[in-house]
Amino acid sequence: MSAVHSLQFVHSENQTLMREITERAELVEQLLAIGTALSGTHDLGELLTLILKKSREITWSDAGSVYLIDRHSEVPMLLFKVAQNDSLPATSFKEFAMPLTQNSLAGYVALTGESLMIPDAYDLPADLPYQLDRSFDHSISYRTRSVLVLPMQNQEGETIGVLQLINRKVRPEVSINAENALEATQPYSEWEARVLRSLASQAAISIERNHLQESIEKLFEGFVHASVQIIEARDPCTSGHSERVADLTVRLGEETNAITKGSLRAIYFDDRQMQEIRYAALLHDFGKVGVPEAILGKEKKLYPLQMEVIRHRFALAQRTLEMECAQTKFRYLVEHPSHHLNHTDESSCPHCHQLTQLEKKLAAAINQLDDYWEILLEANEPRILAEAPLAQLRELASYTYRDVDGDLKPLISAEEMLQLVIPKGNLTVEERLAIQSHVTHTYEFLKRIPWTSHLKNVPVIAYGHHEKLDGTGYPRGLQETDIPVQSQIMAISDIYDALTAGDRPYKRGLSVETALRILRQEADQNKLNPELVELFEQRQVFSVLKHSLS
Repeated sequence: MSAVHSLQFVHSENQTLMREITERAELVEQLLAIGTALSGTHDLGELLTLILKKSREITWSDAGSVYLIDRHSEVPMLLFKVAQNDSLPATSFKEFAMPLTQNSLAGYVALTGESLMIPDAYDLPADLPYQLDRSFDHSISYRTRSVLVLPMQNQEGETIGVLQLINRKVRPEVSINAENALEATQPYSEWEARVLRSLASQAAISIERNHLQESIEKLFEGFVHASVQIIEARDPCTSGHSERVADLTVRLGEETNAITKGSLRAIYFDDRQMQEIRYAALLHDFGKVGVPEAILGKEKKLYPLQMEVIRHRFALAQRTLEMECAQTKFRYLVEHPSHHLNHTDESSCPHCHQLTQLEKKLAAAINQLDDYWEILLEANEPRILAEAPLAQLRELASYTYRDVDGDLKPLISAEEMLQLVIPKGNLTVEERLAIQSHVTHTYEFLKRIPWTSHLKNVPVIAYGHHEKLDGTGYPRGLQETDIPVQSQIMAISDIYDALTAGDRPYKRGLSVETALRILRQEADQNKLNPELVELFEQRQVFSVLKHSLS
C-alpha cells in the first residue's frame, strides 16, 4: 500500500472514529437530558409516555410499548400501560391487564429478567417458550419484525416493568407497513441494547420513585382522613363538616382560577396549590381535639347535668313547701284539738279558714315554682333573650329554698344564672374563647408536621379561616392584606356550611337563599371578600354539596 493510500485510509478511519465519538457524545447528552426529564416528571402516565418516546427516538424505533407488573393482586398481572406507533399514529391503544406468563415476549422478560433481541419476530423457533401474538398486527395491517425487549429493574434487581421496542428503522423518517417492513427495518445491535438497558434502569428508578411518591401521598391522605374522623368523633354534631368545607373551598378555588376580569384575575392556583388548599380545609378544625367535648356538643345554655340538678332542686323546693305547710297545719290542729269534734260544716268552723289559707298559699308557691321552671326552660334556649324573661330571671335569682339540712340555698346558683342570661347563643365568654382556641390548636398541630415544599402553607391557610377583612376575626385579628386569599376562600365555605348544615344540635339549618343573604351582609360589612362571595353565589359553588341541591 502506497503512502498516499495509507494516509487516506488513516484519514478515513479517523473520520469514522470521530463520527462515532460525536454520535456517542450526543447520545450521552441525550441520556443525561432524558434522566433530567424523568426526574422532573411526577405523573405516572406522563412518565411512561416519556420513557417510551425517548427510547424510540434514540433507537429509531417505529413502535413500542411499556408494561408494568402488578404483584398486589392475587394472581400477578402484566399491565399494558402505554403504546406508540409512528406509522399508525391514529391507532388507539387501551390499557389492559393479562396474566403474567412466559407465553408472550413481555411476559417472558418480566418473569426471567432476561433481555430479548429478536431480528425477526415472525421467524422464531417453535420450541421457544415465548412467541409473538400476530393477531394485533393483522388487526391493524402491520408487520412486526425486529424487537428489543428489556426488563426495567429497580435498585434491588427486581423487575417492575418491561420496555418493548419494535422495528428499528433504516431511516427515521420512513413509515412502516406490512409490505415494506423487511426492507425498511433492521435488527437491533448490542450497542443499542446496552444503551437502552441504561435507560431502562433510569426509567425503573423513576417509576419506583413515582410509586413511592404515590404511596406517600396515599399514606398522608389516609392520615388526613383519619384526623378528620378524630375531629368528628370529638364533635359528632358537625359530622361531615370538614369534607363539605373542603369540597366548597376547592370548587371556589377552581372558579377563581377561571376569572379573567377584576382583581381576582391575578389569582391562580396550580394543582399542588389546590391540593394544599384541600388539605388545609380538611384539617381546619383539627384543633377541636383540644376543646372539652361538653363545650363542643353543648346544645343549650345549661348542660344536661346542670338541668338535672336544677330539676331536683325544684322538686326538693316543692316538697319542702309541702312539708312546711303540713307541719304548720299539724301544729294548728294540735293547738286547736276541738276543731273537728265541734264542727262538721266548714262554713260554721271558725278555724277552717286558716287551714284553707295555708293550702292556698302552698298552691300559689307551687305555681310560682312552675312559672319559674317555664321561665328557666325558655331562657335556656340559645335564642336572643328578651327583656321580660331577663327581669323574671333576676327575680328567680333571689329565690331561696331550704335544703335537707335546713339551710337556705339559692334555687339557681350564680354560675347557672350567668349562663342563663347569655344574651345571644348558648356559650359563655369563657366557653366561646375555648371554642375559638381550636384555631390556634389547629395551627400548633399542623406546623409540627414536616410538610413538603408544595404543602408548606397548609398551617397558615388553616390558621386564617376565622379572620375577617376588617380585623374583627380571631384569633389574631388580622386585616385583609395579612389574610391569605386561600383563607378568605375557606372562610366563605366554612360559614356557608355552618349556616346550612342541618346536623347542628343548637339550631336548624338555614335555606340556601338565607345563607347567601347572610354572606352578602358579611361582605357588605367588610368581613368577607365581596368578589369571592359574589363568585360563590353566581357560579353556584354551593351546588357541590348534595344537601344544597335537595
